[in-house]
Amino acid sequence: MLVTGFEPFPGAPVNPTQALVQWLSKHPPRVEGMGALRAEVLPVEYGAVAPRLSRIGREFGPDIALHFGLALGCNGFRLERTARNRFAAARPDNSGAMPPDGPICAGPAALPSTLPLEAIHAALAAARLPVEWSDDAGGYLCNMAMTLSLARACDGFNPRVCGFIHVPPVGAGEPLSMRDLRRGAGIVLSTTVAAWTAG
Repeated sequence: MLVTGFEPFPGAPVNPTQALVQWLSKHPPRVEGMGALRAEVLPVEYGAVAPRLSRIGREFGPDIALHFGLALGCNGFRLERTARNRFAAARPDNSGAMPPDGPICAGPAALPSTLPLEAIHAALAAARLPVEWSDDAGGYLCNMAMTLSLARACDGFNPRVCGFIHVPPVGAGEPLSMRDLRRGAGIVLSTTVAAWTAG
C-alpha cells in the first residue's frame, strides 16, 4: 500500500497530510493483510507529481494508492468520488509555475474512485469522526494526483485500487485534531485492506 500527502502550498503554510504521512512512515499501522506500506510526501509542483509517481511505481509497485490532501473548506474526512481530467483553476504551484493547458492526461473526462468509499464512510461515522462526500476533487494538485493514479498515466504506476481523501486543517478550533487525523487514517487503511482481501 502507498499512502501519500502533500507539502504545504501557497495559502496553506502547514499541511497536516505531510505530518500524517511522516508519522505513518515511522509508525506503520498493524493491519492484517496489508503487506508493505510506503508513505510519501508529494511535491506541490505540476511538473514533479507524475515523475514521482512513476518512480514509486518502478521501485515499489503498489496495489493500493491512498492519497490524502488538505482542503481548507472541508469539515472532516472528505471522500472524493470523482477525479476530473482537467485543471479547473489557474493557480501557481510552489515553484510559481501555472498548470498546463488541456487535460491532465490522456483518458476520460471523469474517473471514479476505486476505494471502498461506502465502507470507509460507515467506518469513520461509526468511530464518531466527521466525514462528508464530494464529487469534485478540485482543480489543483490533489485532483491531478487522483486523476493520474486512476488513469494509470504514470509509467510503472498501476495501482488496482486508488482514490483521494481531503482533510481540513487540524488543531484547536478545527474539525479534527492530529490525533483524530491519525485515527481516521488508520480506519481508512484498515477498511481498504479489508475490502481488498475480501476480493
